[in-house]
Amino acid sequence: MSHNHQSMKTLLIVLGPTGVGKTELCLQIAERYHIPIINADSRQIFAELPIGTAAPTLLQQQRVKHYFVGNHHVEDYYSASMYEEDVLQLLNEIYTHDDIALLTGGSMMYIDAVCDGIDDIPTIDARTRETMKQRLNEQGLPALVEQLKALDPEYWAIVDKQNPRRVVHALEICEMTGQTYTSFRTHQKKPRPFRIVKIGLDRPREELYERINQRVLDMMDSGMEEEARTMYPKRGLNALNTVGYKELFAYMDGTIPREEAIRQIQSNTRRYMRKQITWFKKDENTQWFSPDNIEDILNYIDKQIQ
Repeated sequence: MSHNHQSMKTLLIVLGPTGVGKTELCLQIAERYHIPIINADSRQIFAELPIGTAAPTLLQQQRVKHYFVGNHHVEDYYSASMYEEDVLQLLNEIYTHDDIALLTGGSMMYIDAVCDGIDDIPTIDARTRETMKQRLNEQGLPALVEQLKALDPEYWAIVDKQNPRRVVHALEICEMTGQTYTSFRTHQKKPRPFRIVKIGLDRPREELYERINQRVLDMMDSGMEEEARTMYPKRGLNALNTVGYKELFAYMDGTIPREEAIRQIQSNTRRYMRKQITWFKKDENTQWFSPDNIEDILNYIDKQIQ
């Protein structure tokens, strides 16, 4: 590895749908270049959910240092814009001694936040949300549209005035921050001081379906039901509004049998996988490979970082 600080820093991003086989491949890449793995999975960051999120095992974490695995708790508030900030800070540190860093995962928002930046729109507090809901009920949508016109004429001009959710959300931001909603909506790609190389992993659809179906059964064998049972009292938390837990909570509520919960986890995971692929394929700068062609992938990376 060259330690020439003039050379361009590179961020390798290995992305792909759930169950495609990112973990094992990334361990090999990380070992080859002696670099850590930066995790881009918005659920594996929660310490309480290792089984149902297929987080890297302790053995895998001993092989290679991982960042953002089990470093938060389900009660913690965490967002894509916080992740963006945390990763950029970490990259700063890594790039003082390495020219390449490796980020991997399947969370579309998290990967986009690191690559392009994210509009840091504040989270609405419960009180503002309640007040607004009340105001909508009492005054009606047209009155709220008028208020938005006064507070943020620029957004008022383009908002769908028939859509209460949009109007209310914009007003909530205005009320809560004392600034216009427009001021938070930059949608600008932030420049990054490093080069981004995206590697996409894919397999034939049928093969992915089989892998996902089998993986869900493996998770159940590994104790996912017990993991979900422990989390059941906290099932209202956003962190647990996740495929795998939702279905098992329904089974624990007595609304569906266990077999049906497993079937739904499989089918909802397959749906999420299709959504990921559609999203990832939008970026034409991504180079796609089968995870089994390890040689091809390593050769491609070598070429990119010379």
